Amino acid sequence: MEDHARGIEKVLLQGKVGENYNIGGHNEWHNIDIVQYICTEMDKAFAANTSLKQQYPEAHSAMAGQSAALITYVKDRPGHDRRYAIDAHKSGRELGYLPRESFETGIRKTLHWYLENPQWWRAVMDGSYRQWIATQYD
Repeated sequence: MEDHARGIEKVLLQGKVGENYNIGGHNEWHNIDIVQYICTEMDKAFAANTSLKQQYPEAHSAMAGQSAALITYVKDRPGHDRRYAIDAHKSGRELGYLPRESFETGIRKTLHWYLENPQWWRAVMDGSYRQWIATQYD
């Protein structure tokens, strides 16, 4: 998250008006490889922190080190979006932006943030966040 914020700050302060800049990590992964990586990291997190088992008692696959067993393929997404990629070289060349995080460390930090902030994603899952949006924007 900090990497992208730094990149956006560079665009705002140093970018040319009317130009477009991509802020990225200069790496490409297939979508399934990202999902499998997240599953592996989830399994590691549960193995390393026994309090997660108490906090998430229904996370049986993660507790068993088998999060990847939850991966399912759906018919309406036949694989035409195997990966997403951008060319972020311009932001490096013109603004001097380079990420400090690797993709792996960034995903790991994101995963741990979600594990440590269940009130945020639970509000998304149960729809209660809509009340906050309505209060702020209606």
